[in-house]
Amino acid sequence: MSSALKRERVALNAIQWINLKSDPSDPSSEDLWLFADPAFRSDYPGVLKHIRDAGFTATMMEVLNTQTLQDYRRMIDDAGLTVAPGYANVWLPEDHGITLRTGSAEWVHWFDGVRRKAEESNFFGLSTIFLAPEVSWAPSTVRTQQAVGVGAAFDSGRLDRVIDILGEAAEVLRSEGIHAGLHNHIGTWIETEEEIERTLAAIPDSLLGASFDVGHLAWAGIDPAMMIERHASRLVDLHLKDLNMSIAGQSRNTPTPYRAATDAGIFLEPGLGQLDLDGIISALPDDWDGWTIIEVDRASMDPTESAAVSWAWTAAHQQ
Repeated sequence: MSSALKRERVALNAIQWINLKSDPSDPSSEDLWLFADPAFRSDYPGVLKHIRDAGFTATMMEVLNTQTLQDYRRMIDDAGLTVAPGYANVWLPEDHGITLRTGSAEWVHWFDGVRRKAEESNFFGLSTIFLAPEVSWAPSTVRTQQAVGVGAAFDSGRLDRVIDILGEAAEVLRSEGIHAGLHNHIGTWIETEEEIERTLAAIPDSLLGASFDVGHLAWAGIDPAMMIERHASRLVDLHLKDLNMSIAGQSRNTPTPYRAATDAGIFLEPGLGQLDLDGIISALPDDWDGWTIIEVDRASMDPTESAAVSWAWTAAHQQ
């Protein structure tokens, strides 16, 4: 088992600068997701420079919808960074009031966004990607709006349909030379241990590996080290963060919306929470060569300081 992370295989997700409150001093203020704001294009180079200045040499691939691959490459090169695997998600058609016939033109087009992610990955020489179901913020979505981390409104038939959609997405990615890893995410239709295990059992490793988020595993009450050891042979990449486990436990015991737990401070920089991150790293196979992406979904401090704290922890845990 491993006891340290490989320096050349660690990256930072820029999410500290992206997932913000409109008034950082007011947890009830509007949530901002700046990747969706065209104006963020002008701020992006500065964010990438902050990542490099903190000490990281790689960042998670995130090409804006408003830029070309060439433009993004120029920004990455100018910042002195390389890119680590990105994130693809796929929607369940019925959640959007759509019925698709397998093999129809509409079905084929449903995966166009996945093809774009494959194109981006190949452009930057990446061979893996995190693949997850959609995180929906629609008012009727029980797992984000009412009860997180407990498998609320579980439906076996719906899970089968989610698995079918993920399997098709993984096929699309494999056809372009990209190996997908299942990315568990609180608020999706795959957040509990049972849902993760059913998905991995249904889709072969040749199509879908495991790219866990250790924080989202723990938020759902799952032991991350145990999951890593159980699926060591199909482990692809990881998202790593820390958590306030008291808030995580409270959110499971009392029905809690996703954003309420986020606003309460569930997400923390590595080393500042109660996750046994040393134990999680020790569970990694010695021969594992995947990426570890440090991801603090909502920074607990100024984003630049958050990146520095994340790097200090990372540097202390590198080979």
